[in-house]
Amino acid sequence: MCEVCDRGVRRRAFLTLAAASLFSGPLQAADLQPAPVLAPDEALARLQAGNAQFVQAPSLCAARLSEQREQLASHQAPWAAIVSCADSRVPPELLFGGLGLGQLFVARNAGHMPDAATLGTIEYGCSVLGIPLVVVLGHERCGAVAAACAVVQGKARYSGFIAPLVAAIVPAARAVADQPGDFLDNAVRENARRTAQVIATRSASIAQGVADGKVRIVAARYDLDSGRVEWL
Repeated sequence: MCEVCDRGVRRRAFLTLAAASLFSGPLQAADLQPAPVLAPDEALARLQAGNAQFVQAPSLCAARLSEQREQLASHQAPWAAIVSCADSRVPPELLFGGLGLGQLFVARNAGHMPDAATLGTIEYGCSVLGIPLVVVLGHERCGAVAAACAVVQGKARYSGFIAPLVAAIVPAARAVADQPGDFLDNAVRENARRTAQVIATRSASIAQGVADGKVRIVAARYDLDSGRVEWL
């Protein structure tokens, strides 16, 4: 049975006052909702099991979307946050086992860059919604990372808003340019690791959550050919 048809969802606990005190005003008033009861490692194990199911039996049963929508209309309580590339072949809810509404808190952009909007999104998810796990999901043959590799090799230059996006990935590509193996794939892994490191250290509230053992940040790579998620 896939995740969207699981009727035995645990009851959620309310956010602690400590987490709520990080925000005030409309954010606090609108989102003091039931928080996940999963520990970071439990959330990770759940994603790992979901991906194994996706690889072994990718056909999904019918999602009870109408029922889920009614249940979640007034609140949300996601138990994992995913920072992933905007690539249309990498839909987090599907590749982690057919997850339904209200379970994943997803931020996507080309190359999964930890820009201000993404950091704010994840900080909000962890500090206000109480999410215990953040996964940075790179993927095989990422176009944004390939563009950065081309810049490092002197094969391409970019303009417009694409230029700063690619420039942000160039340090990761340059760091692995001389390593053995496939340049692009090495850069994909390095870029995911670096994004995870930025998320874990640049936000004071997330860094505190990590230090307290309440939040875990994990880097991963999705294989387009096999459907498997490799945990870095």
